[in-house]
Amino acid sequence: MNRRTFLRQVGMGAGAMALPAFLRTAAAAGTTPPNIIIIMADDMGYSDIGCYGGEVQTPNLDRLAAGGVRFTQFYNAARCCPTRAALLTGLYPHQAGVGSMVGTGKEPGYRGRLNESCVTIAEVLKGAGYTTLMSGKYHVTHYNYSNPEPTLHRESWPRQRGFDQFFGTLAGGGSFYDPVSLMEDNEFIEPGEDFYYTDAISDHAARFITKASAEKPFFLYTAYTAPHWPLHALSEDIEKYKTVYRAGWDNIREQRRERMIEMGLINADWPLTERDDRIKSWEETEHKEWEIHRMAVYAAQIDRMDQGVGRIIKALEDTNRLDNTLILFLADNGGCDEIINGTNTRHGDFARGGTTPEVFPGEPDTYASYGYGWANASNTPFRKYKKWIHEGGVASPLIAHWPAVIKDQGALRHQVSHVIDLMATCADISGADYPETFNDHAILPKEGVSIAPAFVDKPLNRPAPLFWEHIGNRGMRDGRWKLVAGKNGAWELYDLEKDRTELNNLAAEHPDRCRQMIADYETWAIRVGV
Repeated sequence: MNRRTFLRQVGMGAGAMALPAFLRTAAAAGTTPPNIIIIMADDMGYSDIGCYGGEVQTPNLDRLAAGGVRFTQFYNAARCCPTRAALLTGLYPHQAGVGSMVGTGKEPGYRGRLNESCVTIAEVLKGAGYTTLMSGKYHVTHYNYSNPEPTLHRESWPRQRGFDQFFGTLAGGGSFYDPVSLMEDNEFIEPGEDFYYTDAISDHAARFITKASAEKPFFLYTAYTAPHWPLHALSEDIEKYKTVYRAGWDNIREQRRERMIEMGLINADWPLTERDDRIKSWEETEHKEWEIHRMAVYAAQIDRMDQGVGRIIKALEDTNRLDNTLILFLADNGGCDEIINGTNTRHGDFARGGTTPEVFPGEPDTYASYGYGWANASNTPFRKYKKWIHEGGVASPLIAHWPAVIKDQGALRHQVSHVIDLMATCADISGADYPETFNDHAILPKEGVSIAPAFVDKPLNRPAPLFWEHIGNRGMRDGRWKLVAGKNGAWELYDLEKDRTELNNLAAEHPDRCRQMIADYETWAIRVGV
């Protein structure tokens, strides 16, 4: 390990003796660079997994949380593609060319693929001697659903952007049983019999670990599509949740909030947000059995993902790598309120499902989402959903597990952090150099900061506020203050220390602060290409 960089970041330079001896010993113990695994869920709410207050059975993620730390104020970039671009590059999505989705936009910030002004974590760590591996959903390059073998901008595919091995899909959502754009390295492949994408992602990730050379550290990016729509899950997993959601979404939200307060994840003074006005109370809701089943399938998708995380952990244990491996787990955006019907031809023609209560989702020929009510519960206690910059859209779990360094097991970390920070963290703990140029192109300076100091509960050295923009939704966070607005909507101002559920808009009470933050946002937006 490049210990000098890491020890300096965590405050173990001249003032090292101020820290407990066991922390100095743990951080200095690594004689080789750590392995790094980033695991990301897709369209999963802040409170869905067990260690963040949910009732879904996630014993393997809970194990990582109990042996590591959980961040309470970690943010993503509000949606699939922007978060993936920011994660891989350490830049704001627009700077990397993926300010929206993967369509071919005219403006530089919206070209829909990783551009030449950025480098990926894989490219940076490969330069430091790492083996670089990816299993799962890529979604930061063009994909034409009407052309099964696209050649447009092949240079932005995973193998061409630094990954030594790749298994997964270029595209976003799709069938878990027959996903579009399934690839092995640079070749398109067929899924085969008894295929289930979540299991395939897990199995390839575990196999990559098992086969990785013991002489080199590795970086593994595991990007699940679970629990993104369509609701596709295996019957044995659905069975576990058939009766769990009979109490309905109102009760589930209350139960989650109580557990989150007990865990210290949220403040008891923050009220639970009102039920979305598009949602009826559970008592007034029709087709209750269908609604219960929808959420059971969603929970089953998360459950199966967690089982796969268990196989990844076992592969680390079997190869004696767990102690010196940093594992990070996050979600790409908040719970999703998109309503998907049964004939979504963009992702394949499915005969059944969606908004038809006569058809229960889960089987391969169904195609449905879980609806407003359950999405509202997923984001407990926050407002709004995927695509929004309100907390329900951008707040994410973040679990960090690294036994060689993190000794404060089961602790919470309240340092404000963002998906742009993961590049800086990987470069920091690996000793890799972030380049000024790459492949004869000038590279933009990384925007994030290393979160490694937080592993030993030190403050982060963040020089600037955090910003967001997606499809016109926009916002920024500066310390305790958050400025946020929906598309074409008025700016709102919240004091997140007192009101993280964003119920008391203080814009009228603090006009000067609001004006300054708006000016800061506009300056940022121009700089990054919004």
